[in-house]
Order: sequence, then C-alpha cells, then structure tokens
Amino acid sequence: MPGNGAPLTPKGPPANPGAVSAFSKEKRCGWCGAEPSLIHYHDQEWGVPERAEQPLFERLILEGMQAGLSWLTVLKKRDHMRDAFFGFDIEALATADSQVMAGWLDDPGLIRNRAKLASVMTNAQATLALPHSLSEVVWSFVGGVPTQNHWRCLKAVPSQTDASVAMSKSLKKLGFRFVGPVICYAFMQSAGLVNDHLVDCPAYAKCAALA
Repeated sequence: MPGNGAPLTPKGPPANPGAVSAFSKEKRCGWCGAEPSLIHYHDQEWGVPERAEQPLFERLILEGMQAGLSWLTVLKKRDHMRDAFFGFDIEALATADSQVMAGWLDDPGLIRNRAKLASVMTNAQATLALPHSLSEVVWSFVGGVPTQNHWRCLKAVPSQTDASVAMSKSLKKLGFRFVGPVICYAFMQSAGLVNDHLVDCPAYAKCAALA
C-alpha cells in the first residue's frame, strides 16, 4: 500500500486524474478511496512492474519524500518535483550544487525538508556509483521476478518484509539515504517488485499478467 499503512503506497504522471478508470465499477483496494488522483495512480501505476532506470529512481525518491506525510501530498506535488528535479535525470541531479539546493528550499511547490532534498542529490550520486544498474540491484531482492502475494484485506498487508529490510541495509551501505525498510517496501509495492493489490481487486490480475 502507499507507504506505512497510510493509503497503500505510490511512483508516469497521473496524466488525467479525472478520467474515468477502466476499473471504476470494480472493487479496488480500499486505500485509494474516492480521490481521483489516487484512483488513477492505483489503476494505472501502482504494482505495475517497472524496470527502467529513471522511473525506478523517481519512485525511490518519491517514497523517501513521503516519510511522515500522506501519499496524496506527494502525488499532488509530483509534477512540480519533476520540473524542479530536472525530470529526475540522475546525472543532472548528481551534479546539482548548493545554488540548486537553495532554490529548492525556497520553492513552495516542493517538500521543503533539507534532509529529504539533500537525499535527492546523494541518491543520484549513489546510483551512478553502483557497480550494476539500479534496476539490477533492486530487482535482485525478489530474484528478478515480481512476488505475487495473496492478500484479502488491507490489514494483512505488511509495512516491511525481510526483503525490504535486506534492500534497506544494502542501499544504505551503498550510500543511499531515506531508504529505511518501510520506505523500501513501499517502493517495492509501487514499482511492482511485489504485487500487493488485494486478490479481488481487478488490478491484481492485470499486474500478475505483466510479471
């Protein structure tokens, strides 16, 4: 779910949050409620396996930004973050300087937490320093294949797992920040490393078919 028990977690932009979803008359995971942007995110992105480098980096950053906040807050600021963070271009962020940071701290459209903003640069640098791609690294914690869980109620969905604990420890050793076990599990849910849609949610079968 998005985040630590807050609406399950998120990480493409909500292109048209007001659009009618293909699942609009079906039984979705309850965490998205009636909020159009959360519904769009749930139906189109959450749990869909993602292997491309830049989108994975974006999702990891977004999950770190959520710490202590609701996913909806992050989702509402996502497009602005894309603009401010150079489209989440890893190389550009890795070379950002103190002047860029000062601009971010003055930008009301961002989550103006200095530690979180500093982690955007730090994590970009850590990504470039990896011996393998970020995709290879994070997908190794599920053996390269999405884990298909079989939850029937939201209360059964964990906030962290052995795999997310292992990922967190590994990423921290590699120099990443804001990658605790709960953040890592939210990232795994968002990027489809695990399929945590409830089994009676129509998105469950959709994500399972893409595994």
